[in-house]
Amino acid sequence: MKFTLRLFSFIVIATAAAGSVLASAQSTKLVPQSAEQIRFSYAPLVKKIAPAVVNVYAARQVRQRRSPFAGDPFFEQFFGRSFGQPRQRTERSLGSGVIVGGNGLVVTNNHVIEGADEVKIALSDGREFAADIVLIDKRSDLAVLRVQEPEDFPTVPLGNPDELEVGDLVLAIGNPFGVGQTVTSGIVSALARSQGGVDDFGFFIQTDASINPGNSGGALVNMQGELIGINTSIFTRSGGSNGIGFAVPSDMVRVVLESVNLGSSTLLRPWVGADFQAVTPDISESLGMDRPRGALVAGVAKGGPAEAAGMRLGDIVLELDGNPVEHINALGYRLATAGLDRTVDVKVLSQDQEKTLQIRLQVAPEDPPRDLLKLTGRSPFAGAEIANISPRVASELEMRASLTGVVIMNVERGSPAQRIGLRPKDILLEVNEERVSNTRQMQKLSQARFRAWKFTIDRDGRQFTRVLR
Repeated sequence: MKFTLRLFSFIVIATAAAGSVLASAQSTKLVPQSAEQIRFSYAPLVKKIAPAVVNVYAARQVRQRRSPFAGDPFFEQFFGRSFGQPRQRTERSLGSGVIVGGNGLVVTNNHVIEGADEVKIALSDGREFAADIVLIDKRSDLAVLRVQEPEDFPTVPLGNPDELEVGDLVLAIGNPFGVGQTVTSGIVSALARSQGGVDDFGFFIQTDASINPGNSGGALVNMQGELIGINTSIFTRSGGSNGIGFAVPSDMVRVVLESVNLGSSTLLRPWVGADFQAVTPDISESLGMDRPRGALVAGVAKGGPAEAAGMRLGDIVLELDGNPVEHINALGYRLATAGLDRTVDVKVLSQDQEKTLQIRLQVAPEDPPRDLLKLTGRSPFAGAEIANISPRVASELEMRASLTGVVIMNVERGSPAQRIGLRPKDILLEVNEERVSNTRQMQKLSQARFRAWKFTIDRDGRQFTRVLR
């Protein structure tokens, strides 16, 4: 009987041990098992990371508009001759940043320092340093600063956001509302989340760690003390945190740092030479897909990497380097973070068959040269800045890769070009029945004397013709 009990106890213990080993083998992540474990603290992790999270102060000079009453003798009699004249005023913004290079490289959000004439950073120990803006990228809403007097600064190592899972613990560190450095905790609420109007990729880490105004540019770190995101935005109706915050994954930080190391002031994006659009339920059904996923190839640029690899109009991109492409935003993010001068494997659904293409990623060429010109004179186009369309220009303007011709880069405020309704990204197709092929030709056409003007433009794929007499 004693032997039986001992044998039973041994079996129970062995079974429990085997179950423990199996659970450990299945996952290395643990949840609290006791009150003692619940009393664990984030303090050691915070002490390691917090010194590398800084406050970012940006100042910009804004010229106020001239009052319509300026120069009126009646008002000048009472308020002086300076009444209503335009004046300069200083606008200030506050955000956060993360030191990612010991030589003083700081990553923050573009919207924190956009248009700034002066930028300073303040460390958690109270020291302040002037900083220069070395890279800005509106599309990813990231910017890189360099401290003017570099020292041996503490840094945060970059983690791999692809290793994150929903439910993982994270910390958000920043300077909300300017109250000083603040740490909040939470979990990863969702991955690859789309949040319109913040950046072009719509590929965010969502967290319920409290993020408020002033947290922008701050760090989102994992439990290994690695930077896995830059806190960027929140979803709110009141202006405060509702537990829905978004962070740009650290893979984008790695990409912008690579561009800085290459001496570029803008983010160098790989060029594929193809246009993509979302796969709708109707499209997926017509192709026999089980659900809408991937990105539809809507155009292929002649001579581009996609054409060389055999990509065709109508193909569906399903994976890039083994990473699933669930929607078009995921493809944009995967391409942007894939790197330059390397070949990627792209799985596509082509004519009901899956196949893998090898596409060489490179910087978009500027051929033909953009030849930037500003149109002047008495023509209705005066005040428009134009350029020849190349793959590089099309990429910068987020236009279709297959476009050619002359594009409007900018329109001067109050100019004749603005008054006739021209906008940036308009493509000039024809002027008085003559096809526009390059900027020099367009310059000559705008300087010619015509009794009437007839021109055709392409705007977002639609053509408009207007006649001016």
